[in-house]
Amino acid sequence: MTRTDRLTAAPIALLVLLCALWGFQQVTVKLGVAGGFPPVLLAGARSAAAAVLLIGWIVARNGAASLRGMCAPGILRPGLLIGVIFAAEFLLLFPGLALTTASRGVLFLYTAPFFTALGAHLFLPAERLRPRQALGLVIAFAGLLFAFADGLRGGGGSLLGDAMCCGSGLLWGVVTVMVKANKGLRTVPAAQLLLFQIGASAPVVLAAAWLVGDFAHPLQITPLAWLCFAYQSVIVTFASYLAWFWLVTRYQAAAVSGFTFLAPLFGIAAGAAVLGETATPALLLGVAAVAVGMRFLR
Repeated sequence: MTRTDRLTAAPIALLVLLCALWGFQQVTVKLGVAGGFPPVLLAGARSAAAAVLLIGWIVARNGAASLRGMCAPGILRPGLLIGVIFAAEFLLLFPGLALTTASRGVLFLYTAPFFTALGAHLFLPAERLRPRQALGLVIAFAGLLFAFADGLRGGGGSLLGDAMCCGSGLLWGVVTVMVKANKGLRTVPAAQLLLFQIGASAPVVLAAAWLVGDFAHPLQITPLAWLCFAYQSVIVTFASYLAWFWLVTRYQAAAVSGFTFLAPLFGIAAGAAVLGETATPALLLGVAAVAVGMRFLR
């Protein structure tokens, strides 16, 4: 795979599309839970469905033998580790979204670029922050403080839900940095890299769903909730994450992650249009500060 640090028009357009899909994802999680899906079960089921699709994709393109490379020395263990971290990310995100609003949840989830840039600075010598980028992190952090303060003043959602979504963003950043830092994982094609995460995370999250009692009672799931499940499984977890990990393995981590500041803007718009949520001035100020800060990371 040819790698480059330069983001041209095509990858930038792809990043914007991904951000739009991810911003709307938070709305579909809320709708799916409201339509009968327990949040942990929804997270596990969508990963399992996407893993089946991804295996079919890999086998169709490269043959079943291509899956054996995932078991190579120096690849299997770190691959399974990022799968477990990926599971923890969604064990925080989906229950967190059940507690807070989609607008707030999407902001705190997309703190991931902040943590990615900080982690890259600490652990990737080739991606240390320049003064302009460090200033961007400070501005973005100030935006997060605005948003958390808004929640403490009763701006909607819950402090616990906000913190869980922010923790999910932290883990997303950890996974991105781990992929860039590990020599073995850097050689893994994007599809196999994604399979490590959703394939390893699916049984972990489904086991957690069983432990919390999501399978204890018959489920009554609405057609709209099934549609949201299909969106999250096929469009988000399979297609968009596949594109994301291709970008992560090809371009500089901070530059790619910095574009995800757009996702909260799409998420707030989707939350207002579909769920009727109202973003407070303090939340919008927080989003603006995060957007400016992440823009500096490019």
